[in-house]
Amino acid sequence: MKDLVHIFELEDLLQEANNALIRQAKADGKRVLGYTCYFMPEVLLDLPGCVSCRLRAPRSTSPDMATYYMTNRTCMYGRCLLERALEGGFNFLDAEMATETCTVTCRFQEHLQLMDIIQNPDFFCEFTDVPFKKNDNSIDHFETQLKAHVLDKLKEHFGIDTSDEALLKAIKEHNEICRLITEIGSYRKLDEPTITGTEFSIIQLATLVCPKYLIIDKLRDIAEQLKTRKPDDKKTYRCKVVLAGSEEDDPNFIKLIEECGALVVADRHCYGSLPGREEIVVREGETPLRAIARHYLETSQCPRFMDQHIMRERKQHLADIVKEYKADGIIISQMKFCEYWSYERTIDTLIFPRDFGIPVCSIEKEYVNNAVGQLRTRFQAFVESIELKHIQNAQKGVTA
Repeated sequence: MKDLVHIFELEDLLQEANNALIRQAKADGKRVLGYTCYFMPEVLLDLPGCVSCRLRAPRSTSPDMATYYMTNRTCMYGRCLLERALEGGFNFLDAEMATETCTVTCRFQEHLQLMDIIQNPDFFCEFTDVPFKKNDNSIDHFETQLKAHVLDKLKEHFGIDTSDEALLKAIKEHNEICRLITEIGSYRKLDEPTITGTEFSIIQLATLVCPKYLIIDKLRDIAEQLKTRKPDDKKTYRCKVVLAGSEEDDPNFIKLIEECGALVVADRHCYGSLPGREEIVVREGETPLRAIARHYLETSQCPRFMDQHIMRERKQHLADIVKEYKADGIIISQMKFCEYWSYERTIDTLIFPRDFGIPVCSIEKEYVNNAVGQLRTRFQAFVESIELKHIQNAQKGVTA
């Protein structure tokens, strides 16, 4: 297929946290607000005068300094973030809007809060508590937390307009990004998708780490090109898979999967679009902040929600994605030492083949991927097992 417009430019922007567009936003007088988790509503961090930046540590190596503070028995994602901060890689941040969710990223953010790491005199780190349930009381609590620890702090430190009018404007701009990403992602549902998982990963990640007002025109160009983009004359993949799991911000990992013959058609992981790019609906009689609090709690598919009915809904949701995107299986990837996703991956590895008949490839990996050869072998074997299943079903006259 012909190269997507802007794709190499967007890929280049992912090579460092303080990318060219972040630097441009800083020059425009914007406040750059970092965050690590879906539970920190990025729409609140994109209020007029601010830009959100979901933190990554691209091109990381061994996080030796961070390991001294956090031990090597913790998730490497959190350690690599701290390592990058200690190196000075996050000095562009004006604030870190933390959430009490993932344990290791909490530890990383506590170091930012308690140590003089970020060399920016205006920098502060503020924690927001996130409920473990999805009910009206939880929404009440989350709304109160977001007001006290996000809106009030932004107004106090930077004089940001946090009125309902400003929130509605931010929601409108956020929804436009969501519409474009949803449109771009819809081409993955085709019988012959006209966008690869690697390409989509680059685009989606760019919307998380770049100022949205500086990339929205690029998204519009990509969406327009995809209307006429044709698939390759000969298929370049042998099966389709959904990538699910914990934090995944490296397009090269998805590229590795696709080099093994499995086209990644859906991204149900922490940095993906499912969930992540659903439009926020403000219901009649509802304040914008209430709508935001409700939206992020209700749409989240995080395994920290442990009610039995929520867990079952999560399995059904992922099975529905497999069907909707015409996938042949699921690759479930978990960052080593990730507490929540270690349980989820173990359960999913059993449940999906048994209850839904969906093949699963279960992977535990590090943030710095030094096991390419082993992963390649696993993915190639998984692709071959799916092909064998198709052959056996054809012989039995079963349609997959």
